Amino acid sequence: MWTIPNQITLFRILLIPVFIIVFYLPVEWNYFGAFVVFWFAAISDALDGYLARKLNQSSAFGAFIDPVADKLMVAAALIMIAEDYQIWYIAVAAMIMISREIFISALREFMSSRGKRDIVAVSTLGKYKTAAQMLGIMGLIWQPSANDALLNFLYIPHQLINGAAYFFYAIATILTVWTMVIYFKAAWPELKD
Repeated sequence: MWTIPNQITLFRILLIPVFIIVFYLPVEWNYFGAFVVFWFAAISDALDGYLARKLNQSSAFGAFIDPVADKLMVAAALIMIAEDYQIWYIAVAAMIMISREIFISALREFMSSRGKRDIVAVSTLGKYKTAAQMLGIMGLIWQPSANDALLNFLYIPHQLINGAAYFFYAIATILTVWTMVIYFKAAWPELKD
């Protein structure tokens, strides 16, 4: 149970309150700091999966806790973004993404109970959705401005990061709905029974 990948996953769960606290700190770097914590969590997600395969340390506990950690971090970020921006299309997209995660988790649990979880296993399109979602969320967390020191040092216009964030957030929303429909259609024969 206490394999290196599982420890990384549990550490990611512990990062959630750190992420929230940093986001709401009354300092001018709070958004960038929260971005760094979220980015670190996203990297640790890729790392624990890689290490589980590389070190042959896959476990039932890891298979359970890894998606829970991901969904908790993403849900926290989406709620905070929706509250911070207070724009209807950001909030509606956040609600769609959170609802999809709950729906798909329940669908996978149902299909597992029927011995057919592979029918709704993570697809390539689902991985693209996750990548777009992470990029969009990170950009919306950061919210760089014209006087962002890092971007000015790198000669990157802040509008580029902000525009990319909205673009990936929109793509993630579209892929969220698309993959939900695909998984639902795949499971429909079992659901009809």
